Amino acid sequence: MDIDLMTGGSTWAEAADLARKVEGAGFSGLLYTETSQVPWMQIAAAAMAAPDLFFTTGIAVAFPRSPMVSAAVAYELADNTEGRFRLGLGSQVKAHVTRRYSSDFDRPAARLRDYVLAVKACFRAFDRDEKLSHEGEFYSLSLLPTDWAPRPHQHPMKVDISAVGPLMMKVAGEVADGVHVHPLHSMPYVENRLLPGVAEGAAISGRDVSEIDLIIPVFACPGDSPEERASYVARAKRQIGFYGSTPNYAFQFDDLGFDGTTGRIREKMKAGDIDGIAEVITDEMLEMFAVVGPWDEMADRLIERYAGTASRVVMYLGEPEMRKDPMHLAKWGEVAAAVRAG
Repeated sequence: MDIDLMTGGSTWAEAADLARKVEGAGFSGLLYTETSQVPWMQIAAAAMAAPDLFFTTGIAVAFPRSPMVSAAVAYELADNTEGRFRLGLGSQVKAHVTRRYSSDFDRPAARLRDYVLAVKACFRAFDRDEKLSHEGEFYSLSLLPTDWAPRPHQHPMKVDISAVGPLMMKVAGEVADGVHVHPLHSMPYVENRLLPGVAEGAAISGRDVSEIDLIIPVFACPGDSPEERASYVARAKRQIGFYGSTPNYAFQFDDLGFDGTTGRIREKMKAGDIDGIAEVITDEMLEMFAVVGPWDEMADRLIERYAGTASRVVMYLGEPEMRKDPMHLAKWGEVAAAVRAG
């Protein structure tokens, strides 16, 4: 099982510095989210600095970009990293797509299905395996003159998508190579909802669900005392509360017997009590949505929970401490080495 670190926006120099540190510590790779910055230039800077790391986007926002644009950037990154890159795509939420990007969002599951197929058609054309020809419900691609085609390479191109609900799970199983699992997840959700949903889609394409990789971000909260874990726990509870405020995610709590949690979080938000959001998340909830424990037990706990299910686990919370504290980076390195060995 590979272990990556999640990171977001930074300067190119900072991206390169983090990559060198993460590679030296023993992590498998870096996963880049697309929030305040596009991920592509940071990945290029990091890849130049750390030639053994693997890179993923988790996720790059799909709909504001043509499938050709996403495919071309991903193909170039795979070429220049010698195959150490896989493209992760997601729909984002409607408000961002329509109001921040001024793009279409209707029927996002069907649209993303067509998008993935269009990207894969581009990859085949880039490889010179076939002429570009994709005629889908949302995207039509049929022109790629030789002078405009990227230099072909033989590195495998994989496309993953984020999926939370049943429609996206089915799409992932049918057309994607992997699933970016939402950070707000419990193992009952993965086992009882996600895997059966992905399997339903895989059956359409004649695949087994085991052929589809799960890339799973984890709220890991290490520390040898409650005081040492406090900052991690506080950040984890804030993120669980933030994600849990979305009505479509209320089932995550309800399935575990924490009925009404999303409603209580939203009441705090409406009252402007942002700090109070984390207070709604109890320690019992935290144990279901996070991995909490001493440093020397963290690797074993990650392996126990995710081995055999995840192809890659991604540490969601570790970056700030790793950037500023060499001792902290070393401890994470021990965890990473043990997970990879396990």
